[in-house]
Amino acid sequence: MENKRQPDLLDTQPLQETDEELTAEIDYTEIISEEEKEELKNELTKLEDEIVTLRQVLAAKEKHLAEIKHKLGVSMMNELKQNFSRSWHDVQTHSAYKKTQETLSQAGMKASAAITNVGSAIGKKLGDMRNSPTFKSFEERVENTVTTLKAKVGATNQTQGSFEEVLSSTAHATAQSSLAGSLLPEAEEELQ
Repeated sequence: MENKRQPDLLDTQPLQETDEELTAEIDYTEIISEEEKEELKNELTKLEDEIVTLRQVLAAKEKHLAEIKHKLGVSMMNELKQNFSRSWHDVQTHSAYKKTQETLSQAGMKASAAITNVGSAIGKKLGDMRNSPTFKSFEERVENTVTTLKAKVGATNQTQGSFEEVLSSTAHATAQSSLAGSLLPEAEEELQ
C-alpha cells in the first residue's frame, strides 16, 4: 500500500495533470493509418489550391469592378458620399431616431414657451417698476441733474469757466439736491 498524504496549501510540489489534459497531448499520427494520412494530405492540398484560386478570382473581379467604376466616372469620394447618404437615410428612418427627434422637438417647443413666459413676466415687472414711486423719484433726480448740468454748461459758455469748475459746481448742486430730497420726509414729520 502506498502512503498518500494530503497536499498542503503551501506545498511547492507541482500539481499532477488530470486525464483530460493528458488526452489533449496524444499524438494522432500514430493512430491514423498511412492511407488516411495520404487522403488528408491530398484534401489539404486541394483546399489550399481552392483558396488560392478564389483569391485570384476575387482579385480579378475587384479589378474589373474598379475599371467599370472608372469608366462611369465613379470616384472614391462619390462612393463615400453615396454610402454616407444611404447610411444617413437609414438612420433617419430608424424608429429610435424618429422618437428622439419627436422628443427633442417637443422639448424645444416647451423651452420656447417657457422663455416667452419669462420674457413676458420680466416685461410686466419692468412696466410695474416704471410706475412705482421709487422709480419716479429716481427719474426726477436724473432729470434734475441733467437740467442742472445743462444750466451749468450753458452758464459756463457765457462766463468762460474751466471744465473743472463746471464739474465741481455740478457735483455740488447734485449733492445739494440729493440732500434736499432726503430731508424732505424728515421735515414733513417735524411739521406734524
